[in-house]
Amino acid sequence: MIEKRPFHASYIDGLRAIAVLSVIAFHLNANWLPGGFAGVDVFFVISGFVVAISVSEIGTTSLTRFLTYFYARRLVRIAPALVACLFVTFVASALLIPQAWLSDANNKTGLSAFLGLSNFVLAANTGNYFSPVVEFNPFTHTWSLAVEEQFYFAFPWLFILWLRSRRVASIGLFAVALTASLICSARLGRTDQTQAFYMIWCRFWQLGAGVLLFQIMHIRGHSFNERSPYLARCGVVADLGLLVLAVGLIVARPDAAPFPAGILPVAGTAMILGNLHGREGGVSHMLLTNQAMVFLGRISYSLYLWHWPVFVLFRWTVGLESHVWQIAALVITTVIAILSYYLVEQPPRQAARRTKKRRLIAAGAILVFSGCVLSGAISYAQPRISLSTVSRNMDVWYPEGPRTPHATNGCSVGDSSKRSFNGGLFWINARSQCDAAVTFPHNVFVLGDSHALAYTGMLKQFAIRTGAKVYVYNKPGCPFISLLPTPGREVSCRAFGDAAVADMLPHIKPGDVVFLASLRLPRMVDQWAFFGVDSAKHAMFGPDAEQNRQKDVEKAIPVLKKIAARGARVVFEAPTPMLESIPYRCADWFNRENPICAQGMSVPHSLIDDLRAPVLASYKQMEAAIPNLSVWDPMTVLCPGSECQAYRGDKPLLFDGDHLSYFSNMLLLPSFSTFVSEDHLLQLHF
Repeated sequence: MIEKRPFHASYIDGLRAIAVLSVIAFHLNANWLPGGFAGVDVFFVISGFVVAISVSEIGTTSLTRFLTYFYARRLVRIAPALVACLFVTFVASALLIPQAWLSDANNKTGLSAFLGLSNFVLAANTGNYFSPVVEFNPFTHTWSLAVEEQFYFAFPWLFILWLRSRRVASIGLFAVALTASLICSARLGRTDQTQAFYMIWCRFWQLGAGVLLFQIMHIRGHSFNERSPYLARCGVVADLGLLVLAVGLIVARPDAAPFPAGILPVAGTAMILGNLHGREGGVSHMLLTNQAMVFLGRISYSLYLWHWPVFVLFRWTVGLESHVWQIAALVITTVIAILSYYLVEQPPRQAARRTKKRRLIAAGAILVFSGCVLSGAISYAQPRISLSTVSRNMDVWYPEGPRTPHATNGCSVGDSSKRSFNGGLFWINARSQCDAAVTFPHNVFVLGDSHALAYTGMLKQFAIRTGAKVYVYNKPGCPFISLLPTPGREVSCRAFGDAAVADMLPHIKPGDVVFLASLRLPRMVDQWAFFGVDSAKHAMFGPDAEQNRQKDVEKAIPVLKKIAARGARVVFEAPTPMLESIPYRCADWFNRENPICAQGMSVPHSLIDDLRAPVLASYKQMEAAIPNLSVWDPMTVLCPGSECQAYRGDKPLLFDGDHLSYFSNMLLLPSFSTFVSEDHLLQLHF
């Protein structure tokens, strides 16, 4: 196998610089360059073009030797810097990022990135690339590397025909694959933009465009080993391509990605590559071969790898809103990228020239496997090594409390029969490992969203201490009888609630309790963004809000009557205190100054009372229609004074802006136990 090395084209480094700077600008502030995300599309075209050039002159060879050669080069190019970045990011995340809903998919994404599969995890777990949630996952950017790596699994099988002089067949295969991918991108983008954005089958056309461009240029006699003479018309087309690329990066919009938003960036990049390669002269050549642009292009891989985790770690700590922190993040990114280029990227490439390809593949596989195992170990050890007080004191902060809770009666509880249920989950909490007397000879059925789940610790302890069985139906984001609009989720949430009621009805016995806890107040803050008091009041008051609550009450009464007819006691949770800040994101010295903490750790009791009033009025309507319905109010325990606080002493009452901590669960346990006891309810009814 004879390898002829194509000459280095500096203008390609300039193109890479444009691509990476566009992505960085978009990630730093999307308003600066609204279409900057399409810089990744530019990378894809360049990658297809360059990878085709890099293996085009190796001569006729067997498939096995070609695959060995190809994957050895790819591993040396990609693996060292990627593994280093992923491992360091795992360490930094373990130290600074607590586990929460906002970070729930982070570790899974990072571990899958070692295997080139992070785009699948992101598509399944984090939703749209442009949603605020992905901005808090330090591994989100690896989706594009995963797409590229998946392309590399298909590329050799299509390109081997080219090396065996069956060039028309190879071009035909790439053309068919490109066309199919383009059609998929256009059609799937209208029905499932998340899949269209992340998945290789909707991105192949961009990488394939680069390969086809090379093949067409080669067929037409263009040399990739020698310089080509300058042609004025090529210079003009290249300059026009740079203009098309610039316009594409400005006008591309998230709701049109990857198609048609990627058309102009891909077309502009192809125009530059096709007309500037091997030629000098023209405005585009002058701009793209500028010394600074070439240098940025050479370190573009490391810049891309490191900018995102640096930005995300800033968001988790001091924030990334102020210009001071934005400049600091850029400086840190640049320094790390330069060090990565010289100390991590370059040494393996130089060593690879003297090493057999099979050994390179083995070394690359060992490196990837070791990085994955060590990163998994770091993730597992987070509670012991974290700088976060939340991670170090999980049994106080997280509503589920200790992994295996116990009580003074020697009993414990386990989660049994946990299974998927109609898009949500179902499980049973029942005590075990003890012979203590049963003091509550009934079952408790729990139905609701993540706010019902926030009573997990209390309900487990209730099961341990009384001997009751607790049956839980939960679907996050789907409140049951919400009394609030749930845009985009009405159908799926209603289907889950109906299925849960239908499932529990045959099992309800007289005296059982059906506990309905859900978010029924509009948030003033979410884990990633501040909305404010005015936003909450606007959502809670006014004719539209009142009309929506009335509709929910009218729909709920027939369902609740069915439950009550079985002899069950329906218990609604009165809304709990809410904050304008996120306690778990503001609990440490390194994150207390984050803008998400600016509103402080308390709200007036009177504000919560005002927001709760319409909900309590709706409860009264349902109580009047269903005698066996009552309302348990945690407010008296959690907020006894004029201010509702995030902490009691040094213990958190709330995990985030509206979910309870385990400490709150234990404070509420006596009140809940008393409320659901038969004697208390009998006194209440008489």
